[in-house]
Amino acid sequence: MKLKDKSCIVTGAASGIGNAIAHKYASEGGKVAIADIKIEAAQAAADEIKTRFGTDAMAVAMDVTSEEAVNAGVAKVVEAWGGVDVLVSNAGIQIVNPVEQFAFSDWKKMLAIHLDGAFLTSKACLPHMYAKGSGSVIFMGSVHSKEASPLKSAYVTAKHGLLGLARVIAKEGGKKGVRANVICPGFVKTPLVEKQIPEQARELGISEDEVVSRVMLGQTVDAEFTTVEDIAEVALFFAAFETNALTGQSLVASHGWCME
Repeated sequence: MKLKDKSCIVTGAASGIGNAIAHKYASEGGKVAIADIKIEAAQAAADEIKTRFGTDAMAVAMDVTSEEAVNAGVAKVVEAWGGVDVLVSNAGIQIVNPVEQFAFSDWKKMLAIHLDGAFLTSKACLPHMYAKGSGSVIFMGSVHSKEASPLKSAYVTAKHGLLGLARVIAKEGGKKGVRANVICPGFVKTPLVEKQIPEQARELGISEDEVVSRVMLGQTVDAEFTTVEDIAEVALFFAAFETNALTGQSLVASHGWCME
């Protein structure tokens, strides 16, 4: 059991990648807080984990753009489990538009969820990790942390920013036993990605099949989507890696779309 009795917070974990990570952590003995803005879905996810794995799990209502909500959610976990060992900042959305048509309100919303969310959850969790002398902070980046694509100015900007924030946390937290890493998935067929297919087809003037075959999978080595299970394995690897050897690093999981 690689995470036995570890207290783990995963944001945006009611569905998709976050949910797969929560299940993986629970399967390795972790106590998992499903932190999500959709509290009913979060409670259902937590109940499923408890039933399936027999481990502690709880639902935490959390709007990651609200400092008050983040602090309250983290406090709830600390009160129940005595601290925080692993934070996975995964909550995210996608909005696509050309730069000249990108509403400023949408720009701010994207950066708030992806960047402010990572900052606020880290800020709330780090003191508890420092008190223990150990911890793992994991941000859900993207291939777009390394590359750019049309129509995704805010998303690309935010995902690039996560690399910088993780590196700062790695520098500040190293002597206190806290590591920081970024997972950079390629296209994972979640509801977030499925929503993009018709949107990009419309914006680019191509068919939905072409969006999948050319835009999403055209640069992979095997025309395969990355799976939520793939990303959950990477999240486990970073969470369970106990030394500072890999702190500040990012790992791309994209079926060869982006290679470093």
